[in-house]
Amino acid sequence: MDYNNKLHSFSGIPFTSPSSYRRLLGKLLYLTNSISDLSYAVSHLSQFIFAPTDQHQTSTNHILIYLKHSPALGLLFPSNNIISIKGFSDSDWGACLDTRKFAKSWCFFMGSSLISWKSKKQNTVSRSSAEVEYRVMAMASCEAH
Repeated sequence: MDYNNKLHSFSGIPFTSPSSYRRLLGKLLYLTNSISDLSYAVSHLSQFIFAPTDQHQTSTNHILIYLKHSPALGLLFPSNNIISIKGFSDSDWGACLDTRKFAKSWCFFMGSSLISWKSKKQNTVSRSSAEVEYRVMAMASCEAH
């Protein structure tokens, strides 16, 4: 999914029958358990499941093209993995154009293997990007504990 493509509820022409879009997104949600690269894009497109448009479908098609060209990607847990835990966190202040809420995300690695990740739109609206970064670091450190 193109990160710079800012989708919102009213971008594009609405579907008359959104059931095929919903079924496809459900299948992609299932794939996020083993292919963590899809997590952000699928969760972002899931916001529009009640009123999808043609632009949302185009973004979903980009995910399918990505999957077609990268069939060997997924989670790998090698046996010679070094036992060290690294964590990363990030946020996007005002990411949602409809609600202006921020997106929080973090991931943790044990050696080179991804063991935990989360990407979610926050429940509240924050006043600054510094407040957003502080909240995400606090939540990620609780996850690491």
